[in-house]
Amino acid sequence: MIGRLRGAVAEVGEEEALIDVGGVGYVVRCGSRTLSHLAPLGEETVLHVETQWTESAGMRLYGFSTREERRAFVLLQNIQGVGPKAALSVLDVLPPAELASAVAREDKAMVGRAQGVGPKLAQRIVTELKDKPIVDGPIAAFHGQAARAPTAPSAAGEAVAALMGLGVAEVVGRRTVEQAVLRLGEDADVAALIKAALQEIGR
Repeated sequence: MIGRLRGAVAEVGEEEALIDVGGVGYVVRCGSRTLSHLAPLGEETVLHVETQWTESAGMRLYGFSTREERRAFVLLQNIQGVGPKAALSVLDVLPPAELASAVAREDKAMVGRAQGVGPKLAQRIVTELKDKPIVDGPIAAFHGQAARAPTAPSAAGEAVAALMGLGVAEVVGRRTVEQAVLRLGEDADVAALIKAALQEIGR
């Protein structure tokens, strides 16, 4: 079983990346969030990998930026009705810490934002992950408190959502907004981030 890959980014597609490890290319399926955080083409990157095998598709590798994302991916798939694609969709919308917070708040609407996850499945996810270790101790405790006092979405998050509403792919939206934050600073407002991101996309 492959648990981690360290190698050069050879190709990046909409749903997968090709990682060159010592001359061997590994096709790794990733969510858009993970793809957006990969190193540039030709540079070294590290992916935490979940290896799965099915009779129909053979071996498939699923890659994540962190161990917690891989753990959450496995936990999600233990829930009836959640396959790899739905699990990746949930993690695109909610990184592990935010997923833990949504579960603690029993916020099925937040989980239901994931593509392919309807209200019934969102409710099942919230219910079955209730006592599962999605994130480690101190972080989990923090997000347990967040259930009583949920935080407002960040300006970057709102900017990405607005770009997606304009038809921009999420992976492109996240990348350009992150670049805008680096350029304008973390205090930049939503409108400024959207404007800078659109200028970058238009180049």
